[in-house]
Amino acid sequence: MYKAFFGFREKPFNLVPNPAYLFLSEHHSAALTFLVYGLTEKVGFVMLTGEIGIGKTTLVRYLLNQIESDMDVAVIFNTNVLTDDLIRLILSEFEIEHADDISKSRALEILYEFLIERYAAGRKVLLIIDEAQNLSEAVLEEIRMLSNLQTDEEMLMQIMIVGQPELREKINDPRLEQFAQRIAVSYHLSAMNREETGKYIAYRLEKAGGATDLFTRDAIDKIFEVSCGIPRTINLLCDGCLVYCYAEGQHTIDKQTVEQVIEDKGGIGIIVRKPGATDSPDSSGTFPPSDTGAATRTNAGPDEKATAREMLEGILRVEKYFHQQKEAYLAYIREIDSRADFCRDARISDLKTALVKERERNQELTLALGRLQERFRRLLRNLEKSQGTKNKGT
Repeated sequence: MYKAFFGFREKPFNLVPNPAYLFLSEHHSAALTFLVYGLTEKVGFVMLTGEIGIGKTTLVRYLLNQIESDMDVAVIFNTNVLTDDLIRLILSEFEIEHADDISKSRALEILYEFLIERYAAGRKVLLIIDEAQNLSEAVLEEIRMLSNLQTDEEMLMQIMIVGQPELREKINDPRLEQFAQRIAVSYHLSAMNREETGKYIAYRLEKAGGATDLFTRDAIDKIFEVSCGIPRTINLLCDGCLVYCYAEGQHTIDKQTVEQVIEDKGGIGIIVRKPGATDSPDSSGTFPPSDTGAATRTNAGPDEKATAREMLEGILRVEKYFHQQKEAYLAYIREIDSRADFCRDARISDLKTALVKERERNQELTLALGRLQERFRRLLRNLEKSQGTKNKGT
């Protein structure tokens, strides 16, 4: 809509992660260095965390475009998964043929065969798990067990987990100590500062073919104040400003334009933070409902209307939180059922293994018995011959 007006080849502040538009701030550059090191050296698990909208997905996609062509990559986005489904999901993402009703033990065998085949062909294998903060402890433990698929010298499959800050909190739980010990490289991606925010905006404008001075200094100050350097929020604000200026026929975006965008959007999609403040979601990765605690009146002024809007947003958050907790409860029930099935399958597998070993032992005993019987018959024949010779001599 506004591309021709500003001379853009494409929209500079698209919300869809685009690795071609990755701006390497100090923290993003450091994160990329750590990730490349972890993958090239095959040091173990690699973990990347950061706030919502900080650029984790963009960074990972940029990395995937840079990695060597001799690497097979699978990315898992659905992290609301049960332990029995995880291995089958991995097989599907690597496009490994398997039956839909395959058992967990057989799925592991197929995965191991695939990894051995790739290792023999000199290829690397990378599994990326996004939104990993939603994984249950049981699934995280299942992922840890995958690190046992290795040769004497290195892991057959490199694993990268990506998630929000609560992923770090979850892994710090003593019950996941063994999992934490497998993480060799970990980096927490932080927001950009004021200077980097200005460079980020100019970089994307230039990348799209536009002028780098569309935003005034005070406009960038306001954008940084509201976004606290979170790229997704910056994109949302800048895109809104471009739309407003296009509608007004303005070629320069100032502080007043930014404030108008914030006011008209009513906070939708914009996370307004105080400097140094962070949002702390609960253990399920969702935000508990906030207490609006205010009432509205008819013929309300701007402040009262804003309060009413906040109340409506609060009600929507409560409803969303309720549904999220309901889904978490249902997922827990499914997990319990899955564990029960797993225990039964594991018991059957143990019995089958014991039966195979018992058959092998019986075969060995049968062969040993046959050798003893043959030896006994030879001794008996020799004894009979000896006694017959003595009788003839007498």
